[in-house]
Amino acid sequence: MRFIQTLLPLLALAFLLTTACNNTPDAPKAPTTEEIAAESARLNTWFDAVWDDQVSRYPVWKAYLGIKDSTAGQWGDFSDSMELVEMDILKTNLAFLKDSFDFNKLNEVTQTSYRMWVADAEDEIAQFDFRFHDYPVDHMNGVHTWLPSFLMNIHQVASVQDAKDYISRLQTIDVALGQVVDGIKARAEKQIVLPKFLFTAVLNDCQNLLTGAPFDKSKEDSPLFADIKAKIEELDSSVDDATKAALVEEARLALVEHFKPAYENLMAYMTELEKTATNDAGVWKLPNGDSYYEIALANSTTTKLTPDEVMNIGLAEIERIHGEMRKIMTQVNFEGDSLKDFFEFMKTDKQFYYPNTPEGKQKYLSETQALIDSMKATIPSLFGILPKAELTVKQVEPFREASAGTAFYESPAPDGSRPGSYYVNLYEMNNMPAYEMEALAYHEAIPGHHMQISINQELEGLPKFRTLGGNYTAYVEGWGLYSEYIPKEYGFYSNPYSDFGRLSMELWRACRLVVDVGIHWKRWTREEGIQFYVDNTPSPMGECVGMVERHIVMPGQATAYKIGQLKILELLNKSRTELGESFNIKSFHDEVLRHGSLPLNILEENINKWIAAQKDATPAA
Repeated sequence: MRFIQTLLPLLALAFLLTTACNNTPDAPKAPTTEEIAAESARLNTWFDAVWDDQVSRYPVWKAYLGIKDSTAGQWGDFSDSMELVEMDILKTNLAFLKDSFDFNKLNEVTQTSYRMWVADAEDEIAQFDFRFHDYPVDHMNGVHTWLPSFLMNIHQVASVQDAKDYISRLQTIDVALGQVVDGIKARAEKQIVLPKFLFTAVLNDCQNLLTGAPFDKSKEDSPLFADIKAKIEELDSSVDDATKAALVEEARLALVEHFKPAYENLMAYMTELEKTATNDAGVWKLPNGDSYYEIALANSTTTKLTPDEVMNIGLAEIERIHGEMRKIMTQVNFEGDSLKDFFEFMKTDKQFYYPNTPEGKQKYLSETQALIDSMKATIPSLFGILPKAELTVKQVEPFREASAGTAFYESPAPDGSRPGSYYVNLYEMNNMPAYEMEALAYHEAIPGHHMQISINQELEGLPKFRTLGGNYTAYVEGWGLYSEYIPKEYGFYSNPYSDFGRLSMELWRACRLVVDVGIHWKRWTREEGIQFYVDNTPSPMGECVGMVERHIVMPGQATAYKIGQLKILELLNKSRTELGESFNIKSFHDEVLRHGSLPLNILEENINKWIAAQKDATPAA
């Protein structure tokens, strides 16, 4: 969800105007350089105060940002009452912003920040009545897996107090999950219920967390017990064995007395709710579902494209990419008669898959790291702005790998205390073809998400809501898909099968435009969506099923990749055409990245200004 900037009304008093405007209505004076600098600084101070105020209410958010304080053992408030409080604060802040700051006295960068903040706030307010149109617990992003994943991957234990904070979160997880269950019940009253075919995955994930010691007599520890024990054991030598043992026992009791009942309560309710669920997949089934889907598309793409327009773009891209794939069929001398024959070969030939063994999985991880290292050496020739944050490659944890996505990225802590993480899901190696490894690494790591998100966090001179806040999906995922493509222009994908892998992933994103609209607008069934992927891509059945089920719980989100990539490519081609020999790819990339994540219309405005500036700076022939 996009970041909502908020501030308590009391805080606004600190930013009242200190001078009156001397300009007359009929003869306004242009603001001076000093006035522009002062008003811009004042607004940016306000933006950061808004940001800090909201973050102060969310302990988990602080942890992602690397902030440790007295709330480090808390979860925060997950109730709808908190949503109502936030909305009231947002409305107050929006009114204060419009009344108290002079847009015409802001510099260009701060005017952009003003426009973005206002647009986001107005969207949040307009869409607030749709806040129940989601599934707090689903097979992909549910709170039930997010909470333990947070403890395992974000909650660092470097001291006894850190361990106590971890245990405190275990002791209060029943309250947090209880609020989540209340939210699911509120949605059920509105006939907003997870599709029936997704309940099993949710229940299995919960059961995985309750499997192992201290929940049963197994010799193996459950995921969280193993995690906290390992973290306590790794505390430095100043912590004696008796203290460590006492902490482990506290953790054990917290798991048995709080964690287990919390998950059993969730499982009991979900089991009961499943009885009333249907197999209807699209959001058309929800109250005012068509309007909600139009909003979801607009939020994801930051455009005014209609569902039908999005689908038509997808169909055109599928046709183009199929043509590129046929060229590769010829290049590798494939003897089959059709593209579908080639797809079947790519899906089934063992040369393209690693063994589903610990050794095969380790080889995948090692070769992924090698690809990233090779790209790192080339990056300085394509980019002037480089990230400072480190990157680590991780395997998705066993407790959630059966339902998690193929690959994903988790951003670093802004203070450098935690690196960025590229997760690969190696649960079923037949879903991870080697020919897609290269493009996948470029998308999630470098020059994709790790590079863009890290640079975004490290930018100076922008308010925190732009560097640390929510990102625009079309920009972020559009950049990720663009990052799969651009290495080809500079000598990568030398193996034609890897180039096919790049195209297969691009094809996947094109099909998403069709299937997302199909399910949520055209009322396709889950099975119709799966069949479209099977007929048009080389992806294995398991991946086709997983993608369709992702569409179902994340309406509109999957359309952002292709729409964003097409816009960046359009701007790249426009820059090359208009600048000719003076075009510089490093300068173009830096211009795309140096403003942080943006709606696509503002990105286009920036590139157009950059093109004009480059022309002005180029000597006449």
